Amino acid sequence: MPKILVVDDEQKIREVIREYSEFNGFEVTEAADGMTAVGLCKLNDYDLIIMDIMMPKLDGFSACKEIKKIKDIPIIMLSARSEEYDKLFGFELGIDDYVVKPFSPKELMARVNAVLARRQGSAQNQPQVLEFGGLSINMAARSVTVDGEKVELTPKEYDLLFYLVENRNIALSRDKLLSDIWGYDFFGDDRTIDTHIKNLRNSLGKYRDHIVTLRGIGYKFEA
Repeated sequence: MPKILVVDDEQKIREVIREYSEFNGFEVTEAADGMTAVGLCKLNDYDLIIMDIMMPKLDGFSACKEIKKIKDIPIIMLSARSEEYDKLFGFELGIDDYVVKPFSPKELMARVNAVLARRQGSAQNQPQVLEFGGLSINMAARSVTVDGEKVELTPKEYDLLFYLVENRNIALSRDKLLSDIWGYDFFGDDRTIDTHIKNLRNSLGKYRDHIVTLRGIGYKFEA
């Protein structure tokens, strides 16, 4: 039974999510603030976290940062605010989806299932370690080394690189990358992808040419 951690300072919100989650076969743990959520993640393993942004003691963004330091758990962020800045900041931190309040519980469950399926599919369909010369990519451990030296990437840079590698030698449009990595309702622009690609190439050093620019289309990982 998949385990979900629901973090929101509004009890009614937690109750609604719990009801729908348990109906869909999930085991639910609740937390009323970000600090409690971080503590729970240190002690327990969860398959997914649904977390509000505006909370007492420790807000959702700060809690996300702390959790990502210790465990790679997919996170769906909830917020009453729909500003693009909040979405961009959340995705930069490595969240998997962003849902604006008020939301449909059925839609939220659909997003939960989509995130879990995406994570599970990536883990099952790929070898644990892929090597391209001196570039080594460990999908399970979410680690990258260049000529034996570990490369530190942001959560979204890992997501982007792994997605390119999973779909290597396939042309991927910027729109598809935004949709599949940042979320289908993310209203970003080409600069979001281009900036992450630039940073990835800098991190990969002499193996940067594996990421090929397709003029007028997008990018592909060429192996």
